[in-house]
Amino acid sequence: MSAIRLLVLGAVRQHGRAHGYQVRNDLEYWGAHEWSNAKPGSIYHALKQLAKQGFLYAHEIAPSTAGGPPRTEYEITEKGTEEYFTLLRGALTTYDQRPDMLTSALGFIVDLPRAEALSLLAERVRAIEAWRASVTEYYMPAEGPGQLGHIGEIMNYWVHAADGGMEWARSLMERIEGGAYTFAGEGERFVAVLADGEENPYGKGEPHAEDHR
Repeated sequence: MSAIRLLVLGAVRQHGRAHGYQVRNDLEYWGAHEWSNAKPGSIYHALKQLAKQGFLYAHEIAPSTAGGPPRTEYEITEKGTEEYFTLLRGALTTYDQRPDMLTSALGFIVDLPRAEALSLLAERVRAIEAWRASVTEYYMPAEGPGQLGHIGEIMNYWVHAADGGMEWARSLMERIEGGAYTFAGEGERFVAVLADGEENPYGKGEPHAEDHR
């Protein structure tokens, strides 16, 4: 799975229609350029590829009265919506993946119904538990990493990461069960995108050749 695909599809979907610089601005607003491969070049490339593959529809927009080249606005298609939710659900349930997939999914978790989000997180916990059980058949955390020489530090790290991952997921489930956040179908949602032209306090401010396309 690809975090950049999930991020770009989700960002476009939140706007309804958005040009490339809006998508870049939103992802930088979330700090995605720090924890994923969502750099300007990757974002613009992903937009074009997703449009080419039929996941986005590209609208050619006339130049503004102030001048400059015409921009392309993107809109998610039915196929793109299906791909978006497939990526989102997979990122929430799959344990053995890059961390940026889960981080990306958390930014869109409220696009799901509350009950489904809880179900997916519970599935994630079960997957981690199963992995941990298979590992501890031959590695006993209570005996410490030295039982396998310094190589045991590798397994020790992963077991601790699994324990932390389960603790985190369960705590998130408790907050969601307690009514935290507004999920799909529950009413007015938290606005996590910038309005067109709104200054981004977290933007890198580094121009890119495709910012105005």
